[in-house]
Amino acid sequence: MATRTILPFGPQHPVLPEPVHLDLVVEDEHVVEAIPQIGFVHRGLEKLVEKRDYNQFIYVAERVCGICSFGHGYGYASATEKLLGIEIPRRAEYLRSILQELSRIHSHLLWLGLLADGFGFESLFNHCWRLRETILDIFQETCGGRIILSICMVGGMSHDIDDALLRRVCEKLDELKVEYREVVNTMLHDDSVRSRLCGVGHISFEDALDLSMVGPFAKGSGIEHDMRTTGFGAYGDLEHFEPIIATEGDCYARCKVRCEEVFQSIEIIKELVAKIPHDGIGEAPLAKVKPGEGTRAHVLIEQPRGEAFYYVAGNGTKYLERFRLRTPTSQNLGGMVRALQGVDVADVPMIILTIDPCISCTER
Repeated sequence: MATRTILPFGPQHPVLPEPVHLDLVVEDEHVVEAIPQIGFVHRGLEKLVEKRDYNQFIYVAERVCGICSFGHGYGYASATEKLLGIEIPRRAEYLRSILQELSRIHSHLLWLGLLADGFGFESLFNHCWRLRETILDIFQETCGGRIILSICMVGGMSHDIDDALLRRVCEKLDELKVEYREVVNTMLHDDSVRSRLCGVGHISFEDALDLSMVGPFAKGSGIEHDMRTTGFGAYGDLEHFEPIIATEGDCYARCKVRCEEVFQSIEIIKELVAKIPHDGIGEAPLAKVKPGEGTRAHVLIEQPRGEAFYYVAGNGTKYLERFRLRTPTSQNLGGMVRALQGVDVADVPMIILTIDPCISCTER
């Protein structure tokens, strides 16, 4: 008879340097159950909406997470604009969508490097993070910051990005794509990589649906759920958009989805740059513009990790009554627990990495 043992996993672990702890119930080398514990960090960011007016709070929203920084500012600004009844210029919508896709590329390149580091492929890790520097350089040139961009504001954009610079961004992305293709060929076709990812952490289509999984985690199990298909921002002006999915449902499938999404994001950026209108970038609403008492609004956007929900409520003052954010990781924790059941202890780090949990986003 196998003896059940509880192995503590995290937060002090190379693949999970975030405040989340897992109790792994194991029999011999097999995980029978994974019990997650979160809530170690209480930052109180949502509470600050009562002390920072709706124009100031966007700087707080951007700091929910570094990797998803622009997307959180984008989601908060969009929800607040909806609350105030503000329609921003189309150029501002295009610029937001372009920067959101750049953020997706940045996030996926960072993740691919961490995945390579997780199974000891150090040279591949270095190549992924070297390519990531190209995106950070683009952020610095277009926005002035490399991580916290502070270009998105309620009412539009704080400054414009001229067409010549946008075309130069497209040229840099074309150069990046050539080198990135070599990285992807190694990531998807190297035997040592496939041996660590194929057939590991399987989640069926039905389980992914039942657990309401989102993002590449869900797409790897065949779920065609991507908020960009709803046409928010400038995505409705794309000629053709379909979510990238895989049907294997394992770690390899989730890796493949993220690899292909980088190519897709590059093409989206190039199409938006070619079509971008010139009707201004908007301006911040005056302090006298206040949301009405009892008004509410919400938006859903597609972050690099999946669907994110932003909710705001007004109370008749310049301070919002409530801000609420539901992150993709909040949705995916149930799937992570399911994926860990029945696997070998040695495969636990790979499964957690392919889910790409962000506890900084989850603990607000």
